[in-house]
Amino acid sequence: MADEERKKDLLKEIDLIQSIINRMANTSFLIKGWAVTMIALIFSFKSNPETLPLVFIPVILFWFLDAYFLQQERLYRKLYQWVIQNRMTDDSHLFSLSTARFEPEKQSLLRLMFSITIGSFYAGALVLVVAYIVFRVLFLS
Repeated sequence: MADEERKKDLLKEIDLIQSIINRMANTSFLIKGWAVTMIALIFSFKSNPETLPLVFIPVILFWFLDAYFLQQERLYRKLYQWVIQNRMTDDSHLFSLSTARFEPEKQSLLRLMFSITIGSFYAGALVLVVAYIVFRVLFLS
């Protein structure tokens, strides 16, 4: 394959991968927005103090989902780096958007859940949830 053709393929391929990375980051942002919305919605109902611990379920589910998308984003970043480093000399996996070959290097979801970027947001949300529940139980029941 000629160098000009390789360069065109490289640019097309990194554009594809970058668009996937952007969608993953956008999805993570939307998940955080939905988590805040769900917490506010649940708190806005004048529910029984016994049902308030149910708010933990959506927070934990959104936390897990956010960690999953961060894991996928990091796999695509590895793919991006591989393409940048190898595409000019290697045609293997040309336009393959599969991250399967990087699976052994991926971080566990639990570790990502407690990373600074995600863990601080959801830990803060959980602290607010606990504080609200304690306030409701002690002062409003």
